Amino acid sequence: MIKNTTIDKQLGHKTIRAFKEKVLTKEQINTLVEVAQHTSSSMFMQQFSIIHITDAEKKDKIRAISGQKYVGANGDLFIFVVDLHRNQRIRQQLGKDDGRLHQTDIFLQGVEDTVLAVQNTVNAAESMGLGAVILGSINDNPGELLKVLELPTMTYPILGIQIGIADQTPQLKPRLPLDVVFFENDYHEISLVDLKDYDEIVQTYYDLRNSNRRIDSFTNQVGSKKLGTKETHRNELLDVLHSQGLCLK
Repeated sequence: MIKNTTIDKQLGHKTIRAFKEKVLTKEQINTLVEVAQHTSSSMFMQQFSIIHITDAEKKDKIRAISGQKYVGANGDLFIFVVDLHRNQRIRQQLGKDDGRLHQTDIFLQGVEDTVLAVQNTVNAAESMGLGAVILGSINDNPGELLKVLELPTMTYPILGIQIGIADQTPQLKPRLPLDVVFFENDYHEISLVDLKDYDEIVQTYYDLRNSNRRIDSFTNQVGSKKLGTKETHRNELLDVLHSQGLCLK
């Protein structure tokens, strides 16, 4: 395998959920935002925005939505927003109609822009010696989050990131073996037998790690209530997107 400092950082990525009581400097924040802006963008439409949450009340509400005590606590909280509203307003001021902005494919392009920017931001943060956690949990109540952020139509907050100085050193979580995720030309079906060794590795990881030890495996998690049928606010996602004027066709 080729090795360099960038690859070493990426292969050593660990999600950080505990941060020291110190906020980022203006220089650090500006650098992270610049990196996000220079992410690849579909058709150069640059269809995302970033909201830095500093208001204590909003932090509390986002923490309640996420159900995770570290959200909005130490470090800095950023919400990455799929933003078609900006381009809608540009078209309107040019005397144009909305064109294809309400179609699902344009929304997905915005999602791609936003998610790529999120990962680039995390990579930059880690290169600066900072820790980060990507927050999909902000979507646990999408309708309520829109109210908290007071977002206009044609926008949707897709992910959050908490960034700060790490106050923990978690172990590296083992990933799936390459031969079940990387194929040549054709997709390959797998069976539980193919994952037997990996399940044992994951079970050992959970059994020996420093915090939240438990007996668990990868296939057990896939078969758990995580992907089971249940009623949650996340099931309202499509209705919320429609109410925002998104994915209408």
